[in-house]
Amino acid sequence: MKQDWKPGTMIYPLPAVLVSCGGDPSEYNLLTVSWVGTICTNPPMCYISVRPERHSYPVITKNMEFVINLTTRDMAFATDWCGVVSGRDHTKFEEMKLTPGKSSVVRAPLVEESPLCIECRVKEILRLGSHDMFISDVVNVRADDRFIDPETGA
Repeated sequence: MKQDWKPGTMIYPLPAVLVSCGGDPSEYNLLTVSWVGTICTNPPMCYISVRPERHSYPVITKNMEFVINLTTRDMAFATDWCGVVSGRDHTKFEEMKLTPGKSSVVRAPLVEESPLCIECRVKEILRLGSHDMFISDVVNVRADDRFIDPETGA
């Protein structure tokens, strides 16, 4: 037997990623996001959903770029911590000893410690309620060499 529940977001678990943003080092920040995903293959597109109150929200809306950095077990503490504290009060890259790297296409930094960094350029912002969805074109992907097959390049 089943019961009706109030409408809610019941799709769990969700991945946690570190989103890096900022057009220059003075505004670099990290934001933990779990409302993230693929929305189109061709052209490649991703989305993140962010609350407008978050410190990173105006940084992303100003620059219209960000990087989705996949995390590892070694990055678990930093990923959790970056989702609990605000960039208004903390320099997250420095305090978590993460390295902001130069992205290939966007001005937002990537996280050098991340095995896969997805550079995104915002195409549209959907204002939805508690969160706004940043629909974005994937403009570049940086992957650690250890994940690329030298024979196929994939």
